[in-house]
Amino acid sequence: MKKIVLTLLLIAAMVSCKKTEIATQTLAPMSDEIMASAVIYEANIRQYSVEGTFEAFTKDIPQLKELGIDIIWLMPIHEIGVLNRKGSLGSYYSIKDYRSLNPEFGTVEDFKNLIKTAHDNGIYVILDWVANHTAWDHAWVTNHPEFYTKDENGNMIAPYDWTDVVELDFTNEDLRTAMIADMNYWVKELNVDGFRCDVAGEVPTDFWERASVELQQTKPLFMLAEAEKPELLKKAFHMQYAWEGHHIFNQMAQGKQTVAQFDAYMKKMDTVLEKDDIQMHFVSNHDENSWNGTVKERMGEAVELFMAFSYTVPGMPLIYSGEEYDMDKRLLFFEKDTMPKTKGKFYDVYKNLNKLKKATKALHTGKNPASYNRIKTSADENVLAFFREKEGDKLVFIGNFTAENKEVLIDINGDFKNYATSEKESLNNTTPIILKPWEYKILINN
Repeated sequence: MKKIVLTLLLIAAMVSCKKTEIATQTLAPMSDEIMASAVIYEANIRQYSVEGTFEAFTKDIPQLKELGIDIIWLMPIHEIGVLNRKGSLGSYYSIKDYRSLNPEFGTVEDFKNLIKTAHDNGIYVILDWVANHTAWDHAWVTNHPEFYTKDENGNMIAPYDWTDVVELDFTNEDLRTAMIADMNYWVKELNVDGFRCDVAGEVPTDFWERASVELQQTKPLFMLAEAEKPELLKKAFHMQYAWEGHHIFNQMAQGKQTVAQFDAYMKKMDTVLEKDDIQMHFVSNHDENSWNGTVKERMGEAVELFMAFSYTVPGMPLIYSGEEYDMDKRLLFFEKDTMPKTKGKFYDVYKNLNKLKKATKALHTGKNPASYNRIKTSADENVLAFFREKEGDKLVFIGNFTAENKEVLIDINGDFKNYATSEKESLNNTTPIILKPWEYKILINN
């Protein structure tokens, strides 16, 4: 009897261990394969909900999974400085303590639950990291004044016109060590999956290279540089902003530049980037929305075209909080505001684009990217067409970047499926196609 009971207990223990093991399975480590088809989402916690809390945002993570998000970038979540603060709530980018949480957003337990919920939904979370400067009331200002840049009179200085922050001096090795330790706290203790590094180009490249190596000894991370500085991609970062490309997007939408300028940009990037470098394309982000205007203000009727364009050109697409809800307001930066939460036209547009990003290797980026080849048209100043291919997957993008109807010949032959309609479309270089103002087509072979 004892043997039977002992056997049953051992079986029960094994089953219990198996259940526990399944219940505590963690997200697969960040990898080149994951980056190849990923979509990133910038979350503005303060403005995401009426509450402006981690808890309120966490409730929507399953919906972000449904939308097709793979990486959530949290705008700065740290305690904000009070000294020289702008507005009543201050800038997210004025950091008082790198290891703290903004109490307006919630507690450490709330943050841990956000990370766990994201991981349970197969989503990675990266933190916005502000290494270039701190708030004027960060403890280092008093305890380590040697960490800061000084003017000729020995006074600490603010970078640019950012009067609410004080600039750090990365010639100081102790500062570098302290900064990396603060970053590693979030990886080791709170299990974040990487960093979006603010004004990364203003911080020495060799600091980022050291930081990336040391941090990724803890676990594989995803590193995004807010810069368009290819040297940062050699050893430190996986992805950079396509800032110049974004500015061309805006100018094309406003009729101030043509397809020719984007073609020139792509040729330039082909010479300065390595094959596995990743560009982040976007129609908006927190800076663009608050300071330069909504997508409607900047792009008018061309918004959907540029959304699709940002997904199909080589790189990784970004969605900023509210864009999936047709947001047509500039979110306040230093005060409480709230983005819309009613699904409109663009929710399904983004959801379908996200499905496409994952469905075809022809949109892969990173270590083994899909090819990109410009297709000649009879109206190359106004119509941009290109062909992408990888391992048998093919994709053709055709876009009319004007407010006028265009009848155009496309120099490609073949049968494709229109991704939006699922209808068959045949292309040849002798039969013109008619494109409405700002119309685009995404054609695939499967």
